Amino acid sequence: MVKTGGHIGGMARRSMREEIVEAALAQFHERGFNAAAVKDITDRAGVPKGSFYNHFESKEALAIVALERYGNGGRLTELADSSVEPVARIRAHFEGMRDDMISSGITRGCLLGNFGAEIVDHSEPIRAGVRAGLERWSGLLAGAIAEGQEAGGIPRELNADQTARYLLSAWEGTLIQARAFKSAEPFESFFGITFGSLFKG
Repeated sequence: MVKTGGHIGGMARRSMREEIVEAALAQFHERGFNAAAVKDITDRAGVPKGSFYNHFESKEALAIVALERYGNGGRLTELADSSVEPVARIRAHFEGMRDDMISSGITRGCLLGNFGAEIVDHSEPIRAGVRAGLERWSGLLAGAIAEGQEAGGIPRELNADQTARYLLSAWEGTLIQARAFKSAEPFESFFGITFGSLFKG
């Protein structure tokens, strides 16, 4: 459970809580759940370690909030932007994430995928958080695919929900390969198959 409300020393807890969440998101993304100690997170946030437990009962509770924050990131909202043609919208979504990955030196990957590989077998709350994030992502992607089918840019015989889940699986695998080889080449295969074959209307 996440603790909220109140003030400490005249500082709103919400402000300190936000600092902790942002620092945790960065630490979890860079180092993983197990390697990111509470002290690492509070040091990065610039707050006393003791203040952590005024806001979160555990690192696990903080990880769930960090997952929600990650899942509500701007890259997902792009998929719901009906002002952009569906196929172009989907492509821009994945291109943006690819560019983020390359700019980071091909490190970190996707927090949902990272937690999915590292911790979901050992934490039911985090497993549920990863599942919720993947379901939201898949749902937005399926909606864009369905719009593309209506517009004629994506073959109608494809099942939108299944195709969305397949793309997420292919994308997570692409990230693993890119990190393992320290190369952007796996992205070429993903984009070539997805937009050169699968979505070739």
